[in-house]
Amino acid sequence: MIYPVLLPSLSESFDLTLTTAGLLVTLIWITYAIGQVPGGVLADRYGERTILTAGLVTVAGAVSLVVLAPTTWSLFAATGLIGAGLSLYPVARITVLSDLYPDRIGRVLGITMAAGDTGQTVLPLVAGVLIGLAWQAGLVFVVPLLVVVAVAVWRSLPSTAPSDTADTELTLQRATDVLRELYHPTLVIMVVILTLYIGVLQTFSAFYPTYLIDEKGFSSTTASALFSLFFAFGIVAKPLAGVAYDVIGIRRSLPAILGGAIAGFALLPFLDGFWLLAADTVLISSMLGSGAITQSYLSETIPPEIEGTGLGAVRSSASLLASMGPVLFGAVAERGFFDEGYLSLALLMAVVTLLTFRLPAETG
Repeated sequence: MIYPVLLPSLSESFDLTLTTAGLLVTLIWITYAIGQVPGGVLADRYGERTILTAGLVTVAGAVSLVVLAPTTWSLFAATGLIGAGLSLYPVARITVLSDLYPDRIGRVLGITMAAGDTGQTVLPLVAGVLIGLAWQAGLVFVVPLLVVVAVAVWRSLPSTAPSDTADTELTLQRATDVLRELYHPTLVIMVVILTLYIGVLQTFSAFYPTYLIDEKGFSSTTASALFSLFFAFGIVAKPLAGVAYDVIGIRRSLPAILGGAIAGFALLPFLDGFWLLAADTVLISSMLGSGAITQSYLSETIPPEIEGTGLGAVRSSASLLASMGPVLFGAVAERGFFDEGYLSLALLMAVVTLLTFRLPAETG
């Protein structure tokens, strides 16, 4: 989530318009989406420790290439590689947690996601300060951190023996079997919910700092602080959402989480001043709890024998469709409809809430 803070500087350095800046963010999410299916297959076959470590090392290398990028094309290529490395993380994370904590997946996943939001709170703030030196400084500082985390993951997670190739290889027959298992009304609704939710999250996070600078008149440092505030409250929202899912299920917990975001997006164009926008940012941040709920629900709904591959397929298809959000929003904003774009995000969150009521009351 450092990229949104860097977008104004990247746009200036590489002469990007709002549309091409949105395309840069979209590229991360496209490669992130595509890689989740093979990421799930590889996690099933080689184990989560290997795949998580490989993803972290890949992202560290790709970030280094972005910092050294001499041209716009090389910037886009290295950015795409970041998304590919990130794609190895989400499925392996969920499957290893569901194996280690099968009876507390909502709570554990919520805590894990909240830990991620701690980084997403702190890192944009650091980046916002370092940008004053050079935009490269606002990104390169994460490389040693990624290497340290890769070593920690390798040393802390249990080793897993490679699975039988016949059971995990993504053959045409296995792909057909997985799709047959996934073609269920509940999972189809979940794909739509995830597509809309991920699209809104990616779009909002991609352009919120730019919106605060260009439309609300804030400095890059203040915009970075408000952007970090969004993730700071996710640290609280995600564990609470995970507990709510374990206790009352998805049909009651998810609408409660999304209600604040609907109101927050609707109010955003009409508010000015730091404190009002800070309060509205906190309101919008309630949506971050959705991840703990939806991922827990999927981990319990997808059959165990295809959990890694199936979860990868669901997340990949949803993320791929959602990845169009930033570039479309950038095109809308470039034509002077920034505020209208945020009102449309409120509408999409309302649609997600309504779809939630079409899910079964309990996982089957």
